[in-house]
Amino acid sequence: MRRSCQALLALFLLLAPLPAFAVNPDEILKDPALEQRARQISTQLRCMVCQNQSIDDSNAELARDLRVLVRERLTDGDTDGQVIDYVVSRYGEFVLLNPRVSARTIILWALPIGALVIGIVALFVFIRTRPNTRSIAALTDAEKKRIDELLKR
Repeated sequence: MRRSCQALLALFLLLAPLPAFAVNPDEILKDPALEQRARQISTQLRCMVCQNQSIDDSNAELARDLRVLVRERLTDGDTDGQVIDYVVSRYGEFVLLNPRVSARTIILWALPIGALVIGIVALFVFIRTRPNTRSIAALTDAEKKRIDELLKR
């Protein structure tokens, strides 16, 4: 039993997804501070091929080109913000894994909440304005007599 648990654990660890850390040795900068900044920026940028991985984790050719571009911009003296702005200007806001707060993103996040509020208000108005169910008045003696006559036929 113990061996099978150990084997199962070993199999799980072997098959567990691990980040690729796809940075090639020829891409790494000699200055450790610049390399650290490049890695930090690379984790914020989306691979346009993989779309759900950062360029730091992706093995795609476009991701490699973006990593090289980030390092070139940093060695040219750009700040982190300038590098990110440059990449966004070329590839659009979608390249950011964590999008910036702007009018578009606020609208995007507010629409579902607004739709929920409108739905709740509409439901409340519907319930309040629907006609009340009235109780049915009891039959009079004449009506009961008439029903009995109709049923006897």
